[in-house]
Amino acid sequence: MLKKRMSFSKVRNAHKTENTEDYLELIAELLNSKGEARIVDIAESLGIAQATANKTIQRLQTQGFIKREPYRSIFLTLKGQKIASQSKKRHNIVYNFLLNLGLDKNTASEDAEGIEHHVSEKTLRKMDNFNSKK
Repeated sequence: MLKKRMSFSKVRNAHKTENTEDYLELIAELLNSKGEARIVDIAESLGIAQATANKTIQRLQTQGFIKREPYRSIFLTLKGQKIASQSKKRHNIVYNFLLNLGLDKNTASEDAEGIEHHVSEKTLRKMDNFNSKK
């Protein structure tokens, strides 16, 4: 029973960081592809209201993950860049693993988006090793 509780704790903890990681990864992608990350682009990419995106952006700024000035683009701090980079790396390992299993790109992309937040470091290393052998 204790082992099962620990498993549930791991999932709950992953859910706590999932939103932050997704936002930071998205901001990094927007900065790389468009040269800027704006609330309107973030909200559109996530399919949410701008007010919802703005609330999360304010939280990320308070936590020191992003810098933002009124009427300007959103930028990642070094702390935010580190999380975004780690999240992207995890995503790519899981995505490539799923492709190597024979899944189509669309399914692999959709599934990787959820798995990347919940996979252990041990499993991630095994996935990465598997990818390297393919």
